[in-house]
Amino acid sequence: MDRQTIIRRLADGLRNSELERIFPGIPADDIRNILLQRKKGCPPESVPAGNGHDKHKPCRCALYTDGASRGNPGQAGAGAVILDENGRELAARGEYLGICTNNVAEYKALISGLRMAVEVGCAELNIFLDSELIVRQLTGRYKVKNATLKPLFLQVQQLLQRLERFTITHVPRSENSRADELANQGIDKRMSNA
Repeated sequence: MDRQTIIRRLADGLRNSELERIFPGIPADDIRNILLQRKKGCPPESVPAGNGHDKHKPCRCALYTDGASRGNPGQAGAGAVILDENGRELAARGEYLGICTNNVAEYKALISGLRMAVEVGCAELNIFLDSELIVRQLTGRYKVKNATLKPLFLQVQQLLQRLERFTITHVPRSENSRADELANQGIDKRMSNA
């Protein structure tokens, strides 16, 4: 295993709280960018060498997110995975959220995924979620009435403004299995450490 692979696994595998504990006063996203030498624009692994790719062309990515709650509310986790235009996995994250409802977990997973998309330089983003409620709230078909969800909804809106273009699509759970796996890993990792 080479140095870059080890650094990438550490940067992607450590939780925000762990990075901020090790590097006090520095946001976890900044630490990941430094470790992975990420800059604005498409990640290098999404562009084959020598293909004449225009560096100013926005990077198109797909984001799959899922929140899991064992009980409602219960132990919860968030999962997010970003794929490049060719379906290759650029980044993935599973994290423990503590005790919350499934809808809060869904929003927090989306927030985590959007932050990750900005980190890796995605400018055009196709977002896929298996929560029909969240998709309908984000597309304006439903109002956000729950007081707990409103600030999360607003946070998502702010993150979406950082993208050049985006789409939000509801998908069946079967098409969101990787994000679901990551969300459950976030819970399992915490439960095994408890």
